[in-house]
Amino acid sequence: MSYLPDDILVKVDRMSMANSLEVRVPLLDHRVVEFMAQVNKEQKYTQFNSKILLRDVARRYLPREILDRLKQGFAIPLAGWLQKELKPMLHDVLEPARVQRRGLFNSDRITQMIAEHSVGKRDYSQQLWALLMLESWFEKEFGQQQF
Repeated sequence: MSYLPDDILVKVDRMSMANSLEVRVPLLDHRVVEFMAQVNKEQKYTQFNSKILLRDVARRYLPREILDRLKQGFAIPLAGWLQKELKPMLHDVLEPARVQRRGLFNSDRITQMIAEHSVGKRDYSQQLWALLMLESWFEKEFGQQQF
């Protein structure tokens, strides 16, 4: 009711317009929706298979490696950014002395997380991003004040 029209379709529309592309959403055409409303659910999905009719049609036109690959969302490449472009900011904002001064988190653990993430040993992108944003907000709102 809201995620598709208020989020996904808006993103597709903005990004396609920004790149001078005309994008269509054929599966949202009312004729397709009305047709699928009349199809038995067993023809649409099972416990282990989804989009049965769509996949049957797609097999005629698409190679197997496309049909069998995992879903990909619209996520930003945060893990890579924290390993490359945002790495200096990450090291500056979450530098051990600064984390210790704030007094909220274990600076040794954060240093370990940054090190493991930087070499690709473990993906801590979500946690590091949250810490980065929290500390940036603290700095803006409270300066060097401890908590």
